[in-house]
Amino acid sequence: MSPDPSSAYRVTAGSSATPVRLVILLYEQLIKDLQRAQTAIEKKDTEARSREIGHALLVVGQLQGTINHERGGEVAGNLDRFYFLLRADLMEAQFKVAPYLLQKHMRSLIDLREAWLQVEREEKTAAPAAPPVQSPARDTFEKSSGWSV
Repeated sequence: MSPDPSSAYRVTAGSSATPVRLVILLYEQLIKDLQRAQTAIEKKDTEARSREIGHALLVVGQLQGTINHERGGEVAGNLDRFYFLLRADLMEAQFKVAPYLLQKHMRSLIDLREAWLQVEREEKTAAPAAPPVQSPARDTFEKSSGWSV
């Protein structure tokens, strides 16, 4: 896979990002994956569809694996259930070639991304700038998957 400018931006942005910014970047990547998978379905490009849905599944796994159930309470539980359903629908979209499932979740992901952007705005106004957080999970994800987020 050849590097592109947006990939370079995500790597740079992610290396010094807050945890909330990392979640936002993952949502942005996930939305792009689903858009590219939908385009692949339209073009009947099975290989690209499989690649994009496969990457989307990795991103969802990363998001789901970093949920803090102790601190997140009901919201954490709701996100966990959403990610579980998203993963099931992505697998169904892959096997049944069902673009409507991708469209349904893109709308939900865009709404969730907006909610995380609001959290980020509130953090910036509520507290002084915190030092950037390095994410070992992101590094492990990139190394093991070969994908950059």
